[in-house]
Amino acid sequence: MTTSLSSDLTSVHRIGYGTMQLPGPGVMGPPRDHDEAVRVLRRAVELGVDHLDTAQFYGPDVANELIAEALHPYPEGLAIVSKVGAVRDGSGAWLPAQQPADLRAGVEANLRTLRTDRLTAVNLRLMGGGTDDLLEDQLAEMVAMRDEGLIAGIGLSNATADQVRTALPVGLACVQNAYSLVDRSDEAVLDLCTSEGIAYVPFFPLGSAIPGMAKVTEQPAVRAVAARLGATPSQVGLAWLLARAENVLLIPGTSSVAHLEENVAAGDVTLSADDLATLEQG
Repeated sequence: MTTSLSSDLTSVHRIGYGTMQLPGPGVMGPPRDHDEAVRVLRRAVELGVDHLDTAQFYGPDVANELIAEALHPYPEGLAIVSKVGAVRDGSGAWLPAQQPADLRAGVEANLRTLRTDRLTAVNLRLMGGGTDDLLEDQLAEMVAMRDEGLIAGIGLSNATADQVRTALPVGLACVQNAYSLVDRSDEAVLDLCTSEGIAYVPFFPLGSAIPGMAKVTEQPAVRAVAARLGATPSQVGLAWLLARAENVLLIPGTSSVAHLEENVAAGDVTLSADDLATLEQG
């Protein structure tokens, strides 16, 4: 089961792996279990995962350095996608780093910590309202880095439909926004990406991790379908996303080999029309 990040990038399997859960609490500092983190990354590749999502500000540096430790020299065909647009302070706060020079510094930091000279794609993580002029300058810097060969593709993250439309002329590899069965507020962006042939990569694919917010795995309809299929609720939630549109790529994260294997196996879960109707109505 494959799709493509864009017409000029390598095709990847639709279930990838996101590294955000590898660093310590609050996505800061070293992992709770360093050896398990390395095992997760190596097992992901063994299972056929060929799309890793990361960021220099995961740790900071921690996720990227773990990737390099576990997998460098990288196997042929492994797509490493990172993001720029933010930095972390000493307390772990996420601070905007949105100026063109910040974006270049972010790409260079990713290349250094990943020990590579080219990234498959880099998402511009938009933070704050911003202005159209700033977005145009940001995109111009991303295009310059693509032309220089530092990145192969340009993506957007946390983007509105209007921002995606603004970026269409530069050629987008992917868009990474929050979307799940319990939060479908980004339907317009997903539909736009589908019509334009752009990979859509949902984060929070199983709902918010924030206490008190809706979670896919807690929905009665999801649990009912999972029980009938002999699958887990998380596998059903991920399978629903794969069924939603062919351009959807998944990057579920975990720090556990067992959970990684469960997530990858979601690609083998087939939802019937009745299952989909139950989930939609539920």
